[in-house]
Amino acid sequence: MNVGDRPRRFRSTVAYYDRYRLAYPDRLIARVAGLAGLKAGDPVLDLGAGTGMLAVGFARLGMAVTAMDPEPDMLAVCGEAARAAGVSVVLRQGGSHDLSADMGPFRLVAMGRSFHWMDRAATLAMLDRIVTPDGGVALFHDAHPPVAENAWFKVMRAVQDRFGRDREAHVRERRGASHSRYEPFLLASAFTQLDGLSVTIHQNVTADDLVGRAFSMSTCSREKLGDRAEEFAAALKAALRELSPDGTFAEVAELVALLARRPHKDA
Repeated sequence: MNVGDRPRRFRSTVAYYDRYRLAYPDRLIARVAGLAGLKAGDPVLDLGAGTGMLAVGFARLGMAVTAMDPEPDMLAVCGEAARAAGVSVVLRQGGSHDLSADMGPFRLVAMGRSFHWMDRAATLAMLDRIVTPDGGVALFHDAHPPVAENAWFKVMRAVQDRFGRDREAHVRERRGASHSRYEPFLLASAFTQLDGLSVTIHQNVTADDLVGRAFSMSTCSREKLGDRAEEFAAALKAALRELSPDGTFAEVAELVALLARRPHKDA
């Protein structure tokens, strides 16, 4: 992740990220690995690995995984998660700007909710140098479809915006079509063969879960909010109670992966 003048902006989000962010289902990771043609022992780089949600998932499948992230506290949790899962993951501190031509080569470079922090064109150009000819790039993210169960999502966003989320530069950029979609960057790179995969989940969450998830985001982290953090938590809980007085909600979420590979020469 390239985070400009706030290189440790995720430090205060680590515990919340690990506990409250949506995890990528094992079956989604397995489908990506299958479509990419990965086999046990293949080298995989999780770039912007965070707490290791993808790194550990690919390691469980037998891949030789390197987890790379600029935030050392994130990497520490990733290492703990790997040990708890009984798998081995190589930890490497650094972001996309630390990629170099002597790394790898990797059969797959995976990114979970991190690509938007990067200089995307430059990152893909470097990945073209360190991904094997038969390899690819997999971009993972999550989305909340506009269904009745997800009414809380707009409520949470509105409160976050009141506390400054909408003034963050990357949030303003994301509202533009070119930022919110990965395809324009991929189609301008070497990785133009695109395949989308997704898994939809339905689960119950509480108001406390949603406050924790909000704190897992750099736009509303405790570090960013400072002495307004508790005010933010109270405001979010109050807004959510108006929607559900007992503080429980249903969540419908789509976990998505976009696998990008170089086109076959005979295509």
